[in-house]
Amino acid sequence: MATIKPLPELLINQIAAGEVVERPASALKEIIENSIDADATRIAVQLLQGGIKQMRIADNGVGIAKDELMAALTRHSTSKISTLEDLQNITSLGFRGEALASISAISTLTLTSQKADQIHAWQVQVDGRSIKQPQPASLTKGTVVDACDLYSNIPARRKFLKTEATEYAHCEEVVKRMALVRPDIEFSLHHNGKLRYQFRVADILQRIESVLGDEFVQSVSSIDERAADIHIHGVVALPAYSRASRDKQYFFVNNRFVRDKLISHAIREAYRDVLHLDRYPSFVLFLEINPADVDVNVHPTKTEIRFRDPRALHQFIFHSINKSLSASSREVQAGLTDTIITKSIPHYPKHHSINKEKIAQSTGFYQSLLGAADKDFNISGADIGTETSLKRETPELASITNEKQNFPPLGFALGQLHGVYILAQNNNGLIIVDMHAAHERIMYEKLKTAMDGHAWASQPLLIPVTFETDRTDVVFVEENLGVFEQIGFELAVLSPTTLAVRAVPAILQKADVVKLIHDLLGEMRDYGASQVLTAKRNEILATMACHGAVRANRVLTIAEMNALLREMEGTERADQCNHGRPTWFEMSMTGLDKMFMRGK
Repeated sequence: MATIKPLPELLINQIAAGEVVERPASALKEIIENSIDADATRIAVQLLQGGIKQMRIADNGVGIAKDELMAALTRHSTSKISTLEDLQNITSLGFRGEALASISAISTLTLTSQKADQIHAWQVQVDGRSIKQPQPASLTKGTVVDACDLYSNIPARRKFLKTEATEYAHCEEVVKRMALVRPDIEFSLHHNGKLRYQFRVADILQRIESVLGDEFVQSVSSIDERAADIHIHGVVALPAYSRASRDKQYFFVNNRFVRDKLISHAIREAYRDVLHLDRYPSFVLFLEINPADVDVNVHPTKTEIRFRDPRALHQFIFHSINKSLSASSREVQAGLTDTIITKSIPHYPKHHSINKEKIAQSTGFYQSLLGAADKDFNISGADIGTETSLKRETPELASITNEKQNFPPLGFALGQLHGVYILAQNNNGLIIVDMHAAHERIMYEKLKTAMDGHAWASQPLLIPVTFETDRTDVVFVEENLGVFEQIGFELAVLSPTTLAVRAVPAILQKADVVKLIHDLLGEMRDYGASQVLTAKRNEILATMACHGAVRANRVLTIAEMNALLREMEGTERADQCNHGRPTWFEMSMTGLDKMFMRGK
């Protein structure tokens, strides 16, 4: 057996590099973090062949003194921590003191730096094996790190790198993350001699727009919540802007980009009621927390972290995002360029959040238009389709055009399109509503409120509905009659293969009872009866809401359409259905004029 002996310094550095420098993007991240810690206000990145051939990062930070250049390339050498207390209160991005040493062990590295109090700059070169003595160099201010031929001295590791395009994409993502978290710093990115990005100093919303695009910014709701020593702020995209991948998810803790399961779960839960399961939310969020309450020293890459009180943090993040998504009174400048309008048309519909603050006065105006005889008009979604509502009609639109400044947010109905969409007029132009999706959200929120308040109102059926089903369904019902009662159903077993429905939740009295029960039985058997009122309750309620919502191809009167519009304005999360689809869009008069080339 070989004797135990210390590893050579070069091998130690190469092993460390395997942890810290997984690919060019990993090295780029470490170097940019050092530039940020050095108080740089301008960081320029130049890459060749995706950073594999060369990466050159220049900043205008405070620089490194001549007699510290050699130490900067030595493992575990740093100016950012010196005691255990420092390690427990990390405020800088880089602190391990391994980045430059690890990068220099797997590349040919040149480090050039100029401090303000030095006559000229100094430069140190490392070829992977030896460090040369500092030499005078030319540089105005700051530091330049030039790393060439990554993994050239470790061919076995280099073969695991991907294509140039893939490695560049990872490097680009690093620059975007850094640009998002520090809008006060100017970033530029060149690849193979071409300028790819130039992010000027800007406010946070402008920086988000320059990084993620105008469409993203026009589809977000802002967050700014505090609790004790925790502060979360940033933007979350409306569910209608959902993605097929996680490509636009940015979460920063104390200015450090992280991927954390706890945080991801909290965000996902906040979107659960408004996002389809195979879609992903988009967001740019910044969490500020006492450094003593978070451990960023869990992994060499520092993207995994640990929190002192994970449960409290989970609830804080969940409620903050849920509040933002639920606040239908928040005005959002939305501009979703959706495929609802063909690409040949030069204008697209806009999707906004409903401004609840204007609803009270507009509803009063609405009632005054209906006249004294209509004061008893009930605009409850449960009454859509009743004989009373069928006899009520909205006044002529001509009479309300002169008072358009008092239009409700979703306006007044004009008519129905192919039995699927409601067309309405508001102050800005045309509103298009998916009537089934909108009513489904209304029903869902009412069902949740009823369950939360233990206020289920059952409606006995004049003639019980009986139907044949298989024996397993009958046995399941017989064993769980109490669960069905808790959600407003009264069922009875008539035979080993026959069930009777004697009462249903009042809000679902117009649903197809047999199909509703069949669907509920299928889900409840899959989830287990014990989950119906707990973990899977929202899924069950969503199924019930879908059955209770007004169906497509059903003709509605103008009064029924307006009743639905008013219900939407008073319902939380009414901008999306239970599956995350938008329930309505707006086309402004300006956009319509452009479409028809008026004024040209």
